[in-house]
Amino acid sequence: QVQLVESGGGLVQPGGSLTLSCTASGFIFSVESMRWYRQAPGKERELVASINSFGGTPNYADSVKGRFTISRDNAKNTVYLQMNSLKPEDTAHYYCNWPRGNRWGQGTQVFVSS
Repeated sequence: QVQLVESGGGLVQPGGSLTLSCTASGFIFSVESMRWYRQAPGKERELVASINSFGGTPNYADSVKGRFTISRDNAKNTVYLQMNSLKPEDTAHYYCNWPRGNRWGQGTQVFVSS
């Protein structure tokens, strides 16, 4: 049974940092690309970052380039999203995604506010 379990969200002040984690099970994580998406209230779901199976050059949305870093630990079946210099507009529900299997986690909420 495929599961993606996110954690690490919360409330942070502008300029602060958070690290999201997504632990996967039920498939061979190490050979799969992974993605992070986010969805703010009233907006469409947005692709934030993606990483291939060997952690090669990741891709980022323009809105987060230079501030967010996606990484993975294949030994732990976990993909991370390090978020620095957070802005109020980063407030959203963040989702982990396994694109080839079209599977999603339940998401974790990030709220950036002073």
